[in-house]
Amino acid sequence: MSDWTRKNFDEVPDRSPDDVDMQWRFARRDMGFEQVGVSRFSYPPGVRFPFGHRHREQEEAYVVVAGSGRAKLDDKVIEVALWDVLRVGPTVARQFEAGPDGLELMCIGGPVPEGGDGEPVPDFWE
Repeated sequence: MSDWTRKNFDEVPDRSPDDVDMQWRFARRDMGFEQVGVSRFSYPPGVRFPFGHRHREQEEAYVVVAGSGRAKLDDKVIEVALWDVLRVGPTVARQFEAGPDGLELMCIGGPVPEGGDGEPVPDFWE
């Protein structure tokens, strides 16, 4: 038996909150990843996710694969555009906002520590 998996991101369930107009597709579990996670985030034009998040241990890389927008990293807001790659260390609070053409991101992360390590940051954009 081969040790590989292929799946289209459209087959990965959307796990975004019901009250947010965007899509979160986390492929780690669906693909059987053990050492890496790959996720797709789709933001319609002008949409900003209402809270940020940070990690205890996990570093992440975000790749803009369509559109543009802004990233808030702790207290700094930067512009992101097509094919930008953004490395974010674990303790940096982060979140994104889509520009006028929407924003599509791929997120790549490492192994999740025992018990998880994500921490939400409420009221992040305020």
